[in-house]
Amino acid sequence: MNDPGLDKPISDSQDNEKLKGDEHDAAEEDEEAMLEPNSWWLASTAFPLIAGTFGPMASAFSLCALVVHWRVYIPPGASETTGGTEIEDPKWLIGINAAQLVIALTANFFLLLNMAQRVRFSIAQPVTIIGWYLSSFTLVGLCACASGPLLIEPRDRYAFSQAYYYAAFAAVIYFIVATLMLGTVYGAWKDYYPKEFQLTMPQRTLMLQTISFLTYLIAGAAVFGHIEGWALLDALYWADVTLLTVGLGDFSPSTHTGRALLFPFAIGGIIIIGLVIGSIRSLVLERGAAKMDARRIEKERRRIVEKVQKKTDGEILKPVTDDQAPIAPDTREEMTERDRREREFTLMRTILRRAHKRQLWISLVVWGSSTMVLWLAGAAVFQATESAQGWSYFMALYFSYTSLLTIGYGDFYPTSNSGKPFFVLWSLLAIPSLTIVISKMGDTIVKEVEDLTLWIANITILPGEKGVRSALKEGATKLSGSKIFSGRRNLFTPPGILGEMGNRDSDSEDEGEARNEPDSAAQRALGDRAENEQKGANKFAKEGKQLPEDKHEYHVLLIKEIGKVMKHLRSSPPRQYTYDEWSWYLKLIGEDEGSADLHREPNTKPTGEGKGLGTGVGQKQGNDKVPDKWSWVGERSPLMGGKEEAEWVLERLVKNLEWALEGNRRANLEKRRETPENPEGTIEEKGNEGKHMEEHGSSSSSSSQQDKGKSTSFDFKKGEGK
Repeated sequence: MNDPGLDKPISDSQDNEKLKGDEHDAAEEDEEAMLEPNSWWLASTAFPLIAGTFGPMASAFSLCALVVHWRVYIPPGASETTGGTEIEDPKWLIGINAAQLVIALTANFFLLLNMAQRVRFSIAQPVTIIGWYLSSFTLVGLCACASGPLLIEPRDRYAFSQAYYYAAFAAVIYFIVATLMLGTVYGAWKDYYPKEFQLTMPQRTLMLQTISFLTYLIAGAAVFGHIEGWALLDALYWADVTLLTVGLGDFSPSTHTGRALLFPFAIGGIIIIGLVIGSIRSLVLERGAAKMDARRIEKERRRIVEKVQKKTDGEILKPVTDDQAPIAPDTREEMTERDRREREFTLMRTILRRAHKRQLWISLVVWGSSTMVLWLAGAAVFQATESAQGWSYFMALYFSYTSLLTIGYGDFYPTSNSGKPFFVLWSLLAIPSLTIVISKMGDTIVKEVEDLTLWIANITILPGEKGVRSALKEGATKLSGSKIFSGRRNLFTPPGILGEMGNRDSDSEDEGEARNEPDSAAQRALGDRAENEQKGANKFAKEGKQLPEDKHEYHVLLIKEIGKVMKHLRSSPPRQYTYDEWSWYLKLIGEDEGSADLHREPNTKPTGEGKGLGTGVGQKQGNDKVPDKWSWVGERSPLMGGKEEAEWVLERLVKNLEWALEGNRRANLEKRRETPENPEGTIEEKGNEGKHMEEHGSSSSSSSQQDKGKSTSFDFKKGEGK
């Protein structure tokens, strides 16, 4: 009987399936989520996150609309910018306004409770959506009344206060977030995702940080307004300009108390903003980008697989059997299964690299366009609100630009009752958006400039290790889209990405480029160690190194490899294994790249077969467990998951070692029971075994498999080598 950890896939063992813990199941579910990206991710995760962030902002604006009167009287010879006398609002308007604020706060509270899984989805979501819609429609009605029947003739002597415009902004935000949550409920009702939020701690932290910032902003405005004698909403405008480091200078503390309090207030607010922007970066640029990356990779994979199948009639992607060996397009020689798999691996690396790069540029364009719209549209609004100052569109554009970049010369600033509230709303949207754009530029434009600078240095005053000629060839290759100087050429496919099927030197070229980049001595040492490990893996692959026959030596080998992979987890950027390294690790967990038993031709459309990535998971057919067959360029490729390669390999190695040791433990228990001195086993052994059976399920023998000479197997039930 063969051991499942040596000569057959992990998924072949029924014992192994029963030994999977909750932690491993959760990891597989996370990988499955990354494998099946869909457009409903926005509705299931992004929409609730937006609602949980902007809902409290709308409530803060509603509070501003409640504590200040909506109309002001302008004396003769004065203007709106110089101020006026507030006119008391009708009691019914104040009462309705207070009621809608209570409803909105209740809606926010239920949303947070639902996200914390304190209230069921079916209860919290109707309360949240209906509450926000009621608040939105109520504020729209109140604004309509204030702009119609409540106006007093002559109208040129009266104007709306900042509170009126805060109410209008709150109504719009309530309507938008309620509509987004309606889309979330629709997706859950259609069973596109579970009816419960599975928000991570960073996502919840972002909402709490936003609430904290808004509370800090309003509280600071109230304190400084009282100290400096400012109107509350003027103080709110000043606090926003201060904490966002715009510094327009139209308001500034004039008392010693105000200036003294500015020290802790400013530094505290800037820290909170930094935390909020850091959370936005973490969620939008990392988690959101990972999801978008997965979608882009899957689309690119299908496109390339279809093109390769069309150009080569699919022969290059079919597993090599004993009676059929395809001809390599670039060498006109028969390929082994290992050669074919290496070509698949190289092609998948190229797909990943190009899809990721394309996604970075698409994301930059999307966020850059959003920021551009905020800049141009914001300038148009400022031109309208500051018409009393005679602003042209160019002046408004100039003001928006200097504010967006937090330059804040102070030569232009809003003075109208509509301009100040809009600046608060606009700045809270535009400045974080610009921060994301700058981060995206660091991954695209800035990197291209750095690469160009290094390339110019390589061909001029600072030639790299490969010399000037090699640098010129690399530049020509990139500029021509890999049409020239691209290494070995695939004769059956056009140059470019399809040519990567016959080009195994791309990884080495990337490594050569990395060696020319400036790095520290520690980084060079890590690089040398990685290179030595790769050489060892290459040697094992070329020599066809077999696994040790002795089970204890096998355990020691697993432990040594686990130690190496654990060090790879700390690599920055994340470690990417060569094909020879992958081949070696797959052999350690029971799969042979030279055998076509578990290999398949990749699909161009999702089949839904199996679960998880690559090795280690299978499908149930009756009482048997059938292993999944997979391809490096298939939908279940280990390179397609959301995990780092070192993490993926480490989990499989650790699980394999656990199963091997568990088999050894059971073999020892059986030996003790079979000894003449203790034929029935001790009570303690029985108790330990019974407890283990309750936790992991009863053991069942693995199905036997013929040893093909690829590796040595063991029967841990008997504790003997086969």
